[in-house]
Amino acid sequence: MPTQKVGTIYLLHYAEKLHHAQHYLGYAEAGNLEKRLARHKKGNGGRLPAVFAQAGIGFICVRTWPGTRQTERNLKNRKEGPRLCPICRTNKKLGK
Repeated sequence: MPTQKVGTIYLLHYAEKLHHAQHYLGYAEAGNLEKRLARHKKGNGGRLPAVFAQAGIGFICVRTWPGTRQTERNLKNRKEGPRLCPICRTNKKLGK
């Protein structure tokens, strides 16, 4: 099995929910996070970020981890964006 490259896994928190979604979990190659986030702001680089951009809903990058594409897939499969998000966890503790 080939060794996977370690990059950056990131979690985006959007200012508003759109239907059921408020988070996007993605992967950027090492040293490429800022370019990847800029693409998302322009509506490129993923279907969900494109839909948010078309709706005019902004995001902030709230968390990053070192990892591979397989790590990203494992995190996505958990479907725990709000539990991984420090903003949502804080709001839940505050009863918001």
